[in-house]
Amino acid sequence: MDDLIRRVRLGWTRLFAALLDLLLPQPCVACAVEPGPLCGDCLALLDRRPRRCAPRPGCPPIWAAGPYAGYDRRVLLAYKEGGADVLAGPLGGRLAAVYAATGWAGPDTLLVPVPGRGPPWHRGGPVARLAEACLDRSGRSGRLAPLLRYRCRSRPQVGLGRAERLVNRVGVFVADPGSAGPRDVGSEGMAGLRAVVVDDVLTTGATVAEATRALRRADVPVVGAVVLAERVPPPGGEGRWWADQR
Repeated sequence: MDDLIRRVRLGWTRLFAALLDLLLPQPCVACAVEPGPLCGDCLALLDRRPRRCAPRPGCPPIWAAGPYAGYDRRVLLAYKEGGADVLAGPLGGRLAAVYAATGWAGPDTLLVPVPGRGPPWHRGGPVARLAEACLDRSGRSGRLAPLLRYRCRSRPQVGLGRAERLVNRVGVFVADPGSAGPRDVGSEGMAGLRAVVVDDVLTTGATVAEATRALRRADVPVVGAVVLAERVPPPGGEGRWWADQR
């Protein structure tokens, strides 16, 4: 019931936002001053050099576009929770830069998005749209492969501590290469292919670790993961940590 209420509220939020777009100029979601949805100055502020994330237990190598702070966080939340679907394009472009920097991009790569929350069979969601936009900005260098689905319901990760996040994600995903859809491949056709997990925010790594476990259990080879933002509080603050990456 909670998931249904959340989806209804999100639907109304997006409908209201669309109506406002017709009546009023949309300001930039980051600075709220220049015309939006994301002005050139703020887009330039988000233009950092991708970097490899700090290792997480159970996770493959992970690369991120920026920190989960400041403008990066504000824009991502506007996309995920504010109904600003138009941001999928520019955010997908940032993810495409990460994808290219990893060296994993290629025709034999499967981009596997973390599934959206919803019914157990639900595979769509904001991360899947980001992965699709990433492929568009990458010249279709790879294939979208929504192979993961929720095996069972789990609590949202927001508000949970590290230990709770890790426990909350154990066993929640299942990978089914043979029935994911016509755009994907069956387990018999995995030879020579490699998977890259796609998510929006990396915190403890629990979600990426669980996605990797589920894919590998289904004999899908995983080489790494790409995310938009990494949440790490290093000495000196996140802003300084990413400052030399522009």
